[in-house]
Amino acid sequence: MIKKEMIAMLLAGGQGSRLGVLTSKVAKPAVSFGGKYRIIDFPLSNCINSGVDTVGVLTQYQPLRLNSHIGIGIPWDLDRNIGGVTVLPPYEKSVNSEWYTGTANAIYQNLDYMESYHPDYVLILSGDHIYKMDYEAMLEFHKSKGADVTIAVMPVPIEEAGRFGIMITDGDARITEFEEKPKHPRSNLASMGIYIFNWKTLKEALVAMADQPALDFGKHVIPYCRDAGSPLYAYEFNGYWKDVGTLSSYWEANMELIDLVPEFNLYEEYWKIYTKSEILPPQYLSADSEVERCIIGEGSAIYGKVYNSVIGCGVTIGKGTVVRDSIIMNQTSIGESCEVNKAIIAENVQIGDKVRLGIGEEIDNEVAPHIYDQGLVTIGEKSVIPDGVSVGKNTVVFGVTSKEDYEGSYLAGGKSLIKAGE
Repeated sequence: MIKKEMIAMLLAGGQGSRLGVLTSKVAKPAVSFGGKYRIIDFPLSNCINSGVDTVGVLTQYQPLRLNSHIGIGIPWDLDRNIGGVTVLPPYEKSVNSEWYTGTANAIYQNLDYMESYHPDYVLILSGDHIYKMDYEAMLEFHKSKGADVTIAVMPVPIEEAGRFGIMITDGDARITEFEEKPKHPRSNLASMGIYIFNWKTLKEALVAMADQPALDFGKHVIPYCRDAGSPLYAYEFNGYWKDVGTLSSYWEANMELIDLVPEFNLYEEYWKIYTKSEILPPQYLSADSEVERCIIGEGSAIYGKVYNSVIGCGVTIGKGTVVRDSIIMNQTSIGESCEVNKAIIAENVQIGDKVRLGIGEEIDNEVAPHIYDQGLVTIGEKSVIPDGVSVGKNTVVFGVTSKEDYEGSYLAGGKSLIKAGE
């Protein structure tokens, strides 16, 4: 009989709608990050660094790129005969087929997978956060407290606490109450969406609550455990943790990687971040190029000037082009004599010559001001931008565009240019 002390279930089905066009064709955990990684690499690397070698990855929305990225788990040393990484999409059942409707419903639909490992503990993770965390230390805490459920929490400024699920604890870290996005928070310990359950406790709660629509951990499973008298504890985490769910937080997290003393260090020997790497030649910097405070991915060729930016793999930046404060993802090509300011440019984009991005005044985006903000220019994957056009701030471009799409060769600040069918 196979027996694993702790297995991980990684929720990676999210659409990530607040990332706008970046996630229109790809699940949020598969979005590029930090030049050569994808967001899901961080929780997967945490698993293998913490000695958790059995991981079920629950996918749903646009899973293709995520599935091919994970494959059989070789980069994370998760290609195991017993355990390893398994991609778990929703599947056809003989009675009826259903999508995962909530975080806990997704776990409930995979009870058989978990049961096959006879685990003592199940670790529930989200696939869209950037952090390094030793889950083994959290498990030790869970055991030492005799907990049925341990929730990882993080202290946040009290004025921001209303945005999170907040835990109220006693002197022994036992959770006495919790409040979902409270107007007047009584604690600053925010749930990180990372849970360790005793397998028996989790199974019982999922089966008991299975009929709830959109079965969710925060709304249903954890309140059920508390009401059943299960001891719940809060495990405090004080490291770097970033939810990259919005374009501005995604941009900030990338920029923090190139701080002179980065708060989040990708280069630590003892806690490596693993990823699937393409076989690419080294970077090339021409004699005229200038690069300051950047991450430059393998296979990129820089002929222009790049400052304070994160450049992916296989990117070309043409002669006379100046890129500042931007994220440029894999296999994108920028022509000559361009100006790029505070842009997020997705994968496989083609930008012509003499293009100017991120100019002029900041004007609220007319379609989605809550998504396209902070003066960013966002360009969706496989987009084409013709020679000689200018694009303002808080804008979005997605699709194969031509000169005629830009009135007077200009897309004004706050405008959205999304071609039908994209």
